Amino acid sequence: MEELKLNQTQEQRLQVIEDLRKDGIDPYGARFDRTHSAEEVKAYFADAEAKVEEKEHFATDPVKIAGRIMSKRDQGKTAFIHIVDQSGKIQLYIRKDAIGDDAFAMLKRFYAGDIIGVEGPAFRTRTGEISVRAEKITILSKSMTPPPEKFHGLTDVELRYRHRYVDLMSNPEVRETFIKRSQIVQSVREFMTGKGFLEVETPMMHTIAGGAAARPFVTHHNALDMQLFLRIAPELYLKRLLVGGFERVFEINRNFRNEGISIKHNPEFTMMEVYQAYGDMETMMELTEEVLCYAAEKIYPDLQVPYQGQTLNFKRPWRRVQLLDLAREASGCNELSYDCPRDLAAAQAHKLHVAIEPNDSSAKIIVKIYDEKIESTLIDPTFVYGYPKETSPLAKGSKDDPTRVDRFELFMYGREMANAFSELNDPEEQLKRFEDQLHQREAGDDEAHQMDSDYINALRYGMPPAGGLGIGIDRVVMLLTNSASIRDVILFPTLRRRIAGDQQELVEQSPNEEGAQTATE
Repeated sequence: MEELKLNQTQEQRLQVIEDLRKDGIDPYGARFDRTHSAEEVKAYFADAEAKVEEKEHFATDPVKIAGRIMSKRDQGKTAFIHIVDQSGKIQLYIRKDAIGDDAFAMLKRFYAGDIIGVEGPAFRTRTGEISVRAEKITILSKSMTPPPEKFHGLTDVELRYRHRYVDLMSNPEVRETFIKRSQIVQSVREFMTGKGFLEVETPMMHTIAGGAAARPFVTHHNALDMQLFLRIAPELYLKRLLVGGFERVFEINRNFRNEGISIKHNPEFTMMEVYQAYGDMETMMELTEEVLCYAAEKIYPDLQVPYQGQTLNFKRPWRRVQLLDLAREASGCNELSYDCPRDLAAAQAHKLHVAIEPNDSSAKIIVKIYDEKIESTLIDPTFVYGYPKETSPLAKGSKDDPTRVDRFELFMYGREMANAFSELNDPEEQLKRFEDQLHQREAGDDEAHQMDSDYINALRYGMPPAGGLGIGIDRVVMLLTNSASIRDVILFPTLRRRIAGDQQELVEQSPNEEGAQTATE
């Protein structure tokens, strides 16, 4: 409980709160019916001002706004306060003769971080700033902890992620990122429903960790006395819906994978999975291009997407290339194939300094060469297709090559953004694939797929040929908001356990009480 002890500034503010209560003033307010946001006031005033000839002393009818105090400047019988709400910042002009002696004296009890409601007309100051001339001020919530120092904000990255509420309060660009995230997800959903896809919800707790190659989080259901897994993918449930007669379904929701954390990975992340009956891998390629261009065009109408100093060209059609062709080009060995002698594939890996395991097959070695030497070079949108069958247990085999499946992954800026394939709908072939995955698990591959008997039984009722697609929503948002880390686009990312002193570090980035009262623009 050490982190909950009050520091000197908080104790001073708590005393002010207690004094307000003694004076019969509620320091935590109640409902306040705003008429406008900060930006709406500015637009309202500008529109009204444009319609009058005499502009010098023009003021609107009274408005009601609310927001957090960011700065305060006293000038004798007048004061200026800047408040901020979700839309932006606006200045309050306060005169002692307009609000009365008692209300004006109350300003001394207002600190940076307090939330207030204000009523009064909008007008333009002599310096040209649209402001609100306060006629009534209401305390809505006192702040015990001042916001970070005005001119530097909350800059420590670890503290920003851990105390996201302060990050959002202090950094408008962070708020804008998450507003854009919401808009991007909304545009994706809008596109999918417009294409006739039904949005569904499937279980988050699974009895079998299936649908992807990943380590799951394990939990226990006490009432049923059974082990459950947080889902690593919704795939097998969504394909059961195809068996049941739904022909176009999608889900935007969380997946959980008990793996590493990096600028590209968070243990819980948002994905969209899509399944379309009577489609295939090519259908999913077209759909992927369409939905991502639809979302990108809302932000970048020319489809030129700036990201980390480079510009990605989203204009269609996107590049399509076979994985084997890329591996052959990188190694200079045209004899590479998924069923080539293992020694040949291993020699190419050794030449390229790619580490491999003794049990790795030729196909797995080639995929490792691709992962380590090629993937990072794919900057503009690129579909890589023709993956080996043994690493794709849920994909339909290629008609042209028994060692391959009809599967692609989409890469942008060297990162996987989507994964899709023609879905395997032959129940007996799927059973063989699961059995092969079990052998791989026995050989030490913890991420190999488990047997799902109920899914096999579902396929035996008959599932139509279909295309399936998974898109990493967080990574799409990273790209379209030019965010360097996945933690920049997840409101509350997974972090290491908090160590003692974090809260104190946060407080130390805040101004002292005197600074909070007198900070100026």
